[in-house]
Amino acid sequence: MSTGEGGRQGFRRELSLFDATMVVAGSMIGSGIFIVSADIARQMQSPFWLLMVWAVTGALTVVGALASGELAALFPRAGGQYVYLREAFGPLVGFLYGWTLFLVIQTGTIAAVAVAFAKFLGVLVPWVSPSERLVPIVLGGSGGGGGFDLSITSQRLVAILVVAFLTWLNTRGIRAAKWTQNLFTATKIGALALLAIVPFLGRGEPVAQEANFDGGRFLGGAGLNLALLMTFGAAMVGSLFSSDAWNNIAFAGEEVKEPHRNLPRSMVLGTVLVTSLYCLANLAYLNLLPLHGAPGGATVIERGIEHASEDRVGTAAVQVLFGSAGGSLMALLVIISTFGCENGLILAGPRLYYAMARDGLFFRKAGELDRHAVPTWGLVVQGLWAAALTLSGRYGDLLDYIIMAAMLFYALTVGGLFVLRWRRPDLPRPYKVPGYPWLPALYVIATTAIMLDLLIVKPAYTWPGLLIVLSGIPVYFLWRRRPAAP
Repeated sequence: MSTGEGGRQGFRRELSLFDATMVVAGSMIGSGIFIVSADIARQMQSPFWLLMVWAVTGALTVVGALASGELAALFPRAGGQYVYLREAFGPLVGFLYGWTLFLVIQTGTIAAVAVAFAKFLGVLVPWVSPSERLVPIVLGGSGGGGGFDLSITSQRLVAILVVAFLTWLNTRGIRAAKWTQNLFTATKIGALALLAIVPFLGRGEPVAQEANFDGGRFLGGAGLNLALLMTFGAAMVGSLFSSDAWNNIAFAGEEVKEPHRNLPRSMVLGTVLVTSLYCLANLAYLNLLPLHGAPGGATVIERGIEHASEDRVGTAAVQVLFGSAGGSLMALLVIISTFGCENGLILAGPRLYYAMARDGLFFRKAGELDRHAVPTWGLVVQGLWAAALTLSGRYGDLLDYIIMAAMLFYALTVGGLFVLRWRRPDLPRPYKVPGYPWLPALYVIATTAIMLDLLIVKPAYTWPGLLIVLSGIPVYFLWRRRPAAP
């Protein structure tokens, strides 16, 4: 067990390079890769541009990991990105990130992933359904409808139980959490790799291959222009969400062995692995399903990628391979995938709240560790708020809003690399980002361009995200008057 300032007992360094990489990969891979390609296909209208959306997203993610690796090696502390922003830009910017993370980014994602788990469990267990109301609760409205639906359905109940179970499991210590993470992440990586490889072993669908790759169909008819580039940026929203949470391992920086080496390595290894799998999976989809289809098609091939039932592209692809059993197989894969993703998200968040509490910017109890050397109070608060978002059903709207906020903080974090190189050049840097300053600068420019694009193309989703961030300013000035955790 490590010892923190003032002799206090701190976290236990239990995470090896493999464990840390599994946290990165496991937190990234949820249900998005099996769903969001349908929406991207509807926007981009070309197999080539579908793949390019995923490739560019992956490249940005890996570059972000390379740049953040230097900061992780420089400040291998609990809190990760919160610490980097605080050190580069001051406590207000760090707090705004932590505030947004707790309010929406982490807890909203936990709620969404839990509901995705329950939805796909419903494929195997029909009782788990949004229409199966156990306790009807509707606030406001009238008998004719409307109001705020807080009803406890079987689907919501299962989602909340998953959050509760994994929150409890994480209170048992980092060792129990890491073994759960390793098991479920290794399983879903193997399954996703199998899905990605099988179509190239002679199991592809000739109709899909002809529709997507013959002649000029692969590139599509649209030329490169400003309108296409703006659509491209908007289409990246889904792939960016699917590739997010790679930074969560840095929140647990004080629990990683040899953090100066293993934090940067795990970020890069995890993001490269997941990016490769995502690109291969989409190439597999194109070998199994035509990009274009009819909304009312009788078969999964007739509906294609863009009109897959409920956007479940992964399910449609597996049905082409294995017939009617494919739906159940994919449901099982997504259940495993979302369970591992949920565990990684629940593990990481309270480490950031811990760092905020140590600075007097969060509930004091969140800055304390229990006998298992975990921030149990932070775990419980996170679980309660995530469960409330699950019950309210508003997590989906909130997640739409925070893509702008998430990208803003990623850009600021990488920008902080330049600030710290200038202001604190004498700090020991055991790892330095390759290609400095050009590679980090390219990341900041690219993410800024995407943000500007989203402000124009999707204002209904982006401006509210900025308001969520700004709502933390008065909270910061109120909270800073409170004493920090001892």
